[in-house]
Amino acid sequence: MRLLNPQPTYDLTYDDVFMAPRRSSVASRLDVDLTSTDGLVLPMPLVVANMTAISGRRMAETVARRGGIAIVPQDLPTGIVAETIRRVKNAHTAFDTAVHVTPHTTIGEALNLLPKRAHGLVVVVDNGTPIGLLGPAETAGLDRFVQAHEAMSTDLTLVDPDTSPAEVFDLLSTRRHRVALAVRDGRLAGLMTAKGALRATLYAPAVDAEGRLRVGAAVGISKDVERRASELVDAGADVLVMDTAHGHQQRMLEGLSRVRAMLTARGATVPVVAGNVVTAEGTGDLIEAGADVVKVGVGPGAMCTTRMQTGVGRPQFSAVLECAAEANASGKAIWADGGVRHPRDVALALAAGAGAVMIGSWFAGTHESAGDLITDHEGRLYKESFGMASARAVRARTREQSRYERARAALFEEGISHSRMYLDPARPGVEDLIDFIVSGVRSSCTYAGARNLAEFAENAVVGIQSASGFNEGRPLHSSW
Repeated sequence: MRLLNPQPTYDLTYDDVFMAPRRSSVASRLDVDLTSTDGLVLPMPLVVANMTAISGRRMAETVARRGGIAIVPQDLPTGIVAETIRRVKNAHTAFDTAVHVTPHTTIGEALNLLPKRAHGLVVVVDNGTPIGLLGPAETAGLDRFVQAHEAMSTDLTLVDPDTSPAEVFDLLSTRRHRVALAVRDGRLAGLMTAKGALRATLYAPAVDAEGRLRVGAAVGISKDVERRASELVDAGADVLVMDTAHGHQQRMLEGLSRVRAMLTARGATVPVVAGNVVTAEGTGDLIEAGADVVKVGVGPGAMCTTRMQTGVGRPQFSAVLECAAEANASGKAIWADGGVRHPRDVALALAAGAGAVMIGSWFAGTHESAGDLITDHEGRLYKESFGMASARAVRARTREQSRYERARAALFEEGISHSRMYLDPARPGVEDLIDFIVSGVRSSCTYAGARNLAEFAENAVVGIQSASGFNEGRPLHSSW
């Protein structure tokens, strides 16, 4: 990447910069390969942040089917994380895992499950066999104590789990059905919408050597970090994330060295991500201690109050640019963690040299995030999100400590404990946001004349702009 105009003496956020077009021979955005350059070789360079309100099984399955990876949070007991990994690994790589109920489940109970998937449908199964569908159309105007078998639609499209997405799309288009249900040996194996079928032809899933969906797990830097890391490797975690707000500290470096030694002794090849830092020095020290990928970002996240409380942090574009250069010099990579609010921000992070981009709060307001769907007084849908250094998160992380120790730890809060992340009516599902992001990044690559992300980081020409320059580029949804 090169700068179009002289680099200023101050650091830059994503809003402070723009990318200039250059001569390109890339004819179509579909000619662009978005494989991550972080060593994980993800088909799509997006990582879901290890935040309790965001990253769970539903999110992990959905994002992995579209080529990214989600990181299960560190606050959960190891057994629960292991079970989450197991279920993700057992999920179909193309068909969505269906939300299902029994024939005698009440409509009221079924309606509570509808928001767990963007398609808004529940499958009625009898001893594992699908017999009907429930959605808003089937339940409208009915008493909430009516049972599912009395209201369900029984006109179903059933397919084999090995049916190609293109065949599913054609079948649904012909029959004008909402979903196709995959059935194997008489039992429900998954479902696919027409839009899901299209996406399955456009995105390659992120799979391990055995063809199973990939998922990562966070381990923190506690004193028993080697034990937890070892147990998560045994559970099948594809990447370990050692995560703390201040990654450039002695406890992180020592813990990282111990985990690296444990993995080496076991002959395990699971990559280790460590962070967070914002300087070349911090990046170099984490790499020397054993990190394969360094997580970059202090304070840019929507839930983080670190900069306002402590004055510590750094504008994210400059942090990514400097840390990526340091990591690349060592043959390693970084994840740009936080501060992305538009597809352009993802593109700029990749242009600055990030191997992949980690997203948290942007994905919180989706059907697939871990929180419950809530309706405000105006009828708008939202989910609650909170920072991982907030008092709310600290209470969960210190649940095994004494009441006194938990109360004392909760006094020192760096993060928002309650925030409403509203669902975008136009993009209520995480796949909708992925489409939005990927479309923008692919187009950015064509403007830079790049057919892959390595060329993108090499070819991109970035300029510096004023606040009015940024505002000039914002669309108007109504006339002035």
